[in-house]
Amino acid sequence: MVKKAVCLISGGLDSCVVSFIAKEKGFDIYALSFQYGQLHKKELSCAKKIAEAVGAKNHIILDVDFNKIAGSSLLDASQDSIDNHDLKDVGRDIPSTYVPARNTVFLSLALAYAETIDADAIFLGTNAVDFSGYRDCRPKYIQAYQKMANLATKRGVEGNPIGIETPLLTQTKSEIVKTGLKLNVPFENTWSCYRGKENACGRCDSCILRLKGFKDAGIKDPISYDFYPAWYKQ
Repeated sequence: MVKKAVCLISGGLDSCVVSFIAKEKGFDIYALSFQYGQLHKKELSCAKKIAEAVGAKNHIILDVDFNKIAGSSLLDASQDSIDNHDLKDVGRDIPSTYVPARNTVFLSLALAYAETIDADAIFLGTNAVDFSGYRDCRPKYIQAYQKMANLATKRGVEGNPIGIETPLLTQTKSEIVKTGLKLNVPFENTWSCYRGKENACGRCDSCILRLKGFKDAGIKDPISYDFYPAWYKQ
């Protein structure tokens, strides 16, 4: 019997790699993405390309309008509200791009979808090493969510829980890049920048971490940037 997995695909580097990991493990992929009012809507077009590349059986894009309930610079109409940090300062504090309870909301919808289609797992690209200060990317959070899912779902109480799979949780960004390279991940179809312009900005926290990952892996990032930090050598 073929196993099913719901893959949360944002269009970013991590979620792309994790979807290919799920495929390698033999799962049929059911992709789930969200239009939540984010400035960087370009990531959704990348999510569509990733879902196609990984051979997803279905790809759902849900509308969840966080603008009505939450505040974040990712939801702000002005791109100037997004912080730019030096590499050494990324992750020291909870950034302005934090969207309240976003991962909890997304995981809950993924859990509902997974139980509906009788999926065995939910895969997400959460990373606790090279992260940007988001507290819902930590192992303790994932462990707590798994416990809740076991208690709250029909499958869970019947002893056949849906697994919350985070294979990138303890990998550095460079290790994620190397993993993606081995799996022939289409890096050119991923988008990490918080600003939704034609090219990635090269200044926001997400761009900084991505560029550092490619640099440390010794691989050129295939997407274009408007700015490259002095420490990044192409």
